[in-house]
Amino acid sequence: MPKPVTKAVFPVGGLGTRFLPATKAMPKEMLPVVDKPLIQYVVDEAVKAGIEELIFVTGKGKTAIEDYLDQAPELEAMLEGRGKEDLLAALRDSVPAGVTIAYTRQPEPLGLGHAVWCARKLVGDEPFAVLLADDLIKSDVPCLKQMIDAYSEVGGNMLAIMEVPREDTRRYGVVKPLDSTGGDNTGGEPGDLFRVDGIVEKPDPAEAPSNLAVVGRYILQPEIFGFLEGQRKGAGGEVQLTDAIATLMDRQELRGLRFEGTRYDCGSKLGYMKANVAFGLEHADTGAGLRDFIKTLDL
Repeated sequence: MPKPVTKAVFPVGGLGTRFLPATKAMPKEMLPVVDKPLIQYVVDEAVKAGIEELIFVTGKGKTAIEDYLDQAPELEAMLEGRGKEDLLAALRDSVPAGVTIAYTRQPEPLGLGHAVWCARKLVGDEPFAVLLADDLIKSDVPCLKQMIDAYSEVGGNMLAIMEVPREDTRRYGVVKPLDSTGGDNTGGEPGDLFRVDGIVEKPDPAEAPSNLAVVGRYILQPEIFGFLEGQRKGAGGEVQLTDAIATLMDRQELRGLRFEGTRYDCGSKLGYMKANVAFGLEHADTGAGLRDFIKTLDL
């Protein structure tokens, strides 16, 4: 039986330049979708998947994340005194009891691979998950829970996979399923698990091995740290996690899970706006009013 995954790494040291000037003084992970910041959505997803230790790799200007995840006794006392029980419960549930939090620093933003490597001492010799707050995934069963359920059967390393238009492959890490001829849609249907035979970071559409892209959810074995040690910069001039995974897969099995759900790229303005609409339409306080407003628009 595979060793259970109880630790999750959250790389939150990026600069968030695509949302400037909003992110000049506020981490992009604190941008709200309806009434919760992006970081809360991935924390909730990790906790629902059984994660017990949350490891945040922070950087300059990210103290707001630590403040948000800390206790707020004065605010709690005020809400309790005013009888605002719903708000008080939401505040206390931001980090449930029994879940621990640790922080480490990424001295400079050298890429996702470097950020994960910075967490090596806190992870230790255990399998771990990686969640990117930019990727907000709306699903009945949390994406990481889907992955951990599959991992408990097969072990190894695992990537969350979704199908993208071929012209968009230059924006993602792209996988080649085992026994694939290089055609599209070779990873089966949502919910399917498949062996990965290759992975390439941000390939040109004409050279992409498929149109199956990696999104911001990973389950990795601790051996990945050895391949991240001294890793050269790759695509975009950054240390790419994808490059280390490509090397690791020569020694350990790598699988992709076509998760069930919808992913919103909240690292882009359009994706972030779409997420607010999608989640806003289902929110008890905003759904009906937002739906009525959309009907009034001259679309």
